[in-house]
Amino acid sequence: MTTTLRDAVALTDRPTRPSALSTTLTFGWRALLKIKHVPEQLFDVLVSPVIFTLMFTYLFGGALAGSTQAYVQFLLPGILVQTILFVTIYTGYTLNNDISKGVFDRFRSLPIWRPSPVVGALLGDTVRYTIASVITIALGLLLGFRPDGGVPGVVLGVLLLLVFAFALSWSFIILGLLVRSPNAVMGISMLVLMPLTFASNVFVDPATMPSGLRAFVEINPVSHLVTAERGLMAGDPDGTEILWVLVASVVLTAVLGPIAMRIYRTKT
Repeated sequence: MTTTLRDAVALTDRPTRPSALSTTLTFGWRALLKIKHVPEQLFDVLVSPVIFTLMFTYLFGGALAGSTQAYVQFLLPGILVQTILFVTIYTGYTLNNDISKGVFDRFRSLPIWRPSPVVGALLGDTVRYTIASVITIALGLLLGFRPDGGVPGVVLGVLLLLVFAFALSWSFIILGLLVRSPNAVMGISMLVLMPLTFASNVFVDPATMPSGLRAFVEINPVSHLVTAERGLMAGDPDGTEILWVLVASVVLTAVLGPIAMRIYRTKT
């Protein structure tokens, strides 16, 4: 055994350095394993869309649309957007948790592609977004949601939402790198997202709002995203809104991605 150990230590050839793709996928798998071993992380993903959908459909559906079935046709794409936007917070939350536990420093010391821990976490969180989307749509179907766009419209709507969620997650990564605790990440993120989602066209038509509020709702990025989702699922896609979402996603990634990685590299 001593000879075998000596031979192993005496090896001069270094192992091949892993590629950027392999390390990114490894960290993506790590994110999924964290869900497996701590399934409580899925609590908000499973419960939040159910609560919001049932509450708004049955409390306000009759008053706002005349019937719950009519209202769920309007509500469900908006609830889907709200659910996924809230789930994106966990990207920054889990990153900050790694920092507080010292895992962050270990990752930075490894001979790997520097962005792979962050990009891999984003890829893993995409699975979380997909689970939330499936649950929300399945519940909507049970309540009477019938998208005229059929399966293609729903799938394209979910894909568009995933693209935007991936881009938006960079903002929460920056927040996770800057603040001191995971709870602070959650609190600040909700403080930003709550007004953006509720002061939008998720729940009601902006035409019924006061002029000042309506002006804000019409320029609210969440409203543009919801309109694009409704068009795709209704079988009447709005090319302008879809293009807006795609351009916004590219801009967010191009601007926030490098900023996040610079902070990641220089943070002490």
